[in-house]
Amino acid sequence: MATIRPFRSVRPSEEKASSIAALPYDVYNRAEAKEIVRQNPLSFLKIDRPETQFPDDTDMYSQQVYERARDTLQEMLSAGEFIEDPHPCYYLYALTYAGRTQTGIVGCASIDDYLDGTIRRHEDTKEEKELDRIRHVDTMSAQTGPIFLTYRPRPELKQLTEAAKKAPPLYDFTAEDGVRHQVWTLSQNLKTVTELFSQVGHIYIADGHHRAASAVKAGLRRREAHPGYTGDEEFNYFLSVLFPADELKICDYNRVVTGWNGHTREELLDALAVRFDIRELSHSCHPRQKGEITMYIGGAWYALTAHADLYTHDPVHDLDVSILQQMVLDPLFGIRDPRTDPRIQFVGGIRGLEELVRLSDEEGEHAAFAMYPTSMEELLSVADSGRLMPPKSTWFEPKLRSGLFIHRF
Repeated sequence: MATIRPFRSVRPSEEKASSIAALPYDVYNRAEAKEIVRQNPLSFLKIDRPETQFPDDTDMYSQQVYERARDTLQEMLSAGEFIEDPHPCYYLYALTYAGRTQTGIVGCASIDDYLDGTIRRHEDTKEEKELDRIRHVDTMSAQTGPIFLTYRPRPELKQLTEAAKKAPPLYDFTAEDGVRHQVWTLSQNLKTVTELFSQVGHIYIADGHHRAASAVKAGLRRREAHPGYTGDEEFNYFLSVLFPADELKICDYNRVVTGWNGHTREELLDALAVRFDIRELSHSCHPRQKGEITMYIGGAWYALTAHADLYTHDPVHDLDVSILQQMVLDPLFGIRDPRTDPRIQFVGGIRGLEELVRLSDEEGEHAAFAMYPTSMEELLSVADSGRLMPPKSTWFEPKLRSGLFIHRF
């Protein structure tokens, strides 16, 4: 059963929250992050991406860069831009976008739950990406980016959440991308919240697999340094926001491929017709349902509907992204490993079909594939089977902001 507990959050002062809150560190490249910090010196990116405070030729993975993040947090605490709550609390974090609200409970999850599979994942991680965040967490003795977790809905937690949201929020602001962010302190019913989560069989990583792996490994380092640890120390837990699965929406995660692997468009269409029903479209179009992929190639759009005999009732094989990889990208375009092949780009659905057309038209022989979004039930089924999805199978919107909660240990 899941172990979730409250914590003493370091968080922005009320008047600074909207300026400090920033999208996750890995949304931006180095130049983009530096420009945001230049325009907004309070942006949390100066802590999450501390290389933004150094010349461009500075090694972003040098120890002095991580130490700058630690020192910046302390400076902002001393200036009153951040405060630290005196007692452990849970918090509520609601994000509203396009008429839909999702409300999560902010607390700390157990690294042991991650290690024993109580917290389940659906994506693989890369060691080189983990190392950066391990150094960041270890140097700061703090987790700055919350892990986006989900669980199958529990009515009791829903009732408690809705009741707590009737109080005035700590923060209430709308970011530049139109997402409204609201935060409440949940200082009552702490034991009840903890007990309700202890009745949840499994929790799932929705987004933030690298941050989760890094937080766990940083915690294990602290255990090695403190062999007499009891398990109650803060380094045994990592910052999380837990949302009921029925409030979340997965967006499409699309693909653009460079080159036609020596084929003509007609040859590709003929080969696709073996496994898909093909219908030419008069305009750009999102897939209408699971099993349909829309493709832009040679200046024209096509709808590809997978034949029924392609499905095996296997939770990973039957994902639309798996069908595309196994039946199209590998045999026709020669993309064996989408994690490493430079010919494939992954494009979040929030950027629209226009972005697929733009990228495809930049050079001659490109192909773009618009995907039907993976469902939450598919995500949970894959995680429950102990399997992993292909890379870039899910894109969650809206994104959690970093800087609103910091867990120090």
